[in-house]
Amino acid sequence: MTFKNHMKAALDEARAAGARGEVPVGAVLVDAKGEVVARAGNRTRELNDPTAHAEILVIRAACAQAQSERLPEHDLYVTLEPCAMCATAISAARIRRLYYAAADAKSGGVAHGARVFSHAQCHHAPEVYDGIGARAAEEILKTFFKARRQGRA
Repeated sequence: MTFKNHMKAALDEARAAGARGEVPVGAVLVDAKGEVVARAGNRTRELNDPTAHAEILVIRAACAQAQSERLPEHDLYVTLEPCAMCATAISAARIRRLYYAAADAKSGGVAHGARVFSHAQCHHAPEVYDGIGARAAEEILKTFFKARRQGRA
């Protein structure tokens, strides 16, 4: 049940990102005890930084807190399948487990596209669990993009 609670927190971050006009993706990073050590939503527009994806932001915050570039006893919960950039950062940080909600056939880098973790040059592949909270994550994304197409966002 804990993984559902952590994904709920990531969904809350996604909603907050969408309310700020960012693509609504949220992430939560937890330690081995299940304690949340970092949470964030996308901030690429706010920070004028194409790398300010939710996953990157939580990895940066947790690494700073741990004073290490590696997070081997940490699990990442994210509302959308990570892109290739984020999947590479997850690998570099040695994240133990990745839980993601919605698949991303267009820009995903885990089960779609680059498939970073199955590449021969990937140094570390986390355990991957998908589909947790997928329906809610998909609805948040669909609502956000529908509003943008209709000029409401």
